Amino acid sequence: MEKVDQEFVEYIVKSIVDHPEDVSTERVLDEMGVLITLKVNDEDLGKVIGKRGQTINSIRTVLRAMGMKSKARINLKLEEPNRPMEEKPETPVEE
Repeated sequence: MEKVDQEFVEYIVKSIVDHPEDVSTERVLDEMGVLITLKVNDEDLGKVIGKRGQTINSIRTVLRAMGMKSKARINLKLEEPNRPMEEKPETPVEE
């Protein structure tokens, strides 16, 4: 089942986003199972997550079913974009 899960994620995500050229995945195998990290364009983040996370959770459900067939645990992580932290305004100290 090697890389079939990764190819599945890429195929599904590329078919729903506006910027399929920016979709990339990384597959890591360790003692806990398989971890697939998904990167998408910032503008497509909402489409991949879906309302209340339904889209990303549906993809995860299918991956779990794929993993059950090969007795492997498959997890999907959506990498968050690099956004600068908002600076908090300093509160004036009263004397």
